[in-house]
Amino acid sequence: MQTLYKIMDAILPFSWLEPLFMKNAFLAIITACPLFGVLGTVVVQNRMSFFSDAIGHSALTGIALGVILGTKNITLSMVIFSLLLGFAIISVKIKGHASADTIIGVFSSTAVALGIVLLSSTKAKYQKYLVGDILSIKPAEIALLLLCIVATLVIWLLFYNKMLLTNMHATFAHSRGIKTFFIEQIFALLIAAVVTVSISWTGLLVINSLLVLPAAASRLVSRSSRGYTVTSLIISELSGIIGLALSYYIDSASGATIVLVNASIFIICFLIKILKKEA
Repeated sequence: MQTLYKIMDAILPFSWLEPLFMKNAFLAIITACPLFGVLGTVVVQNRMSFFSDAIGHSALTGIALGVILGTKNITLSMVIFSLLLGFAIISVKIKGHASADTIIGVFSSTAVALGIVLLSSTKAKYQKYLVGDILSIKPAEIALLLLCIVATLVIWLLFYNKMLLTNMHATFAHSRGIKTFFIEQIFALLIAAVVTVSISWTGLLVINSLLVLPAAASRLVSRSSRGYTVTSLIISELSGIIGLALSYYIDSASGATIVLVNASIFIICFLIKILKKEA
């Protein structure tokens, strides 16, 4: 890591990047934001924003279970619980008769309530997970984000076209031999894993916004599927860097500041679309 830090000092001679904790935070941003930008397109396109929000809020239960079971790595308990919850939500959504938002709402509210009840019986301090703390991120956690990127790239290359067809017309996709249940599950579980891994530094209160806003902004100005993904990635990365630097100078929560930058870009894209229509 020392070599990487020296390279950063040489090519990025900014005062806000001088502290070691800011270097780690910057590395986390340039690693995680592409994940948010790419996966956010799936979340927005498949109307899964409520799903990702439910996964984020249910992390409370994962924290509580980790504390009760005496798990040293709380992230592990959060990831396992989120994967199980994500699998259950998609399974019931596909095989059930209720609407998707109703099913997600039932699972989400139950998981959050269970988490609060379990945490209230312990002395665990979980406020960090509510607002996040990117400045405390460690190299091992950055490595975990890199692992998530590798997994995302593999799944994207193998299954993205099938996911698009499944989203457009699930019945037709099934008739073409696509295992729609498997496809929906694999993307849902990937989103659940990335959301949960990122919560400790983004905060569960804003994690869904980091996924939705870049993709929503990109959708306003993009004309193709490829452009939609690339633009979302660029917006997410740009917002992350600007938000991190801004949070350093105004001494604010980094995750929330990044969300505000994302929101500003969304408003700009929205205005651009309106002006194009009127032109």
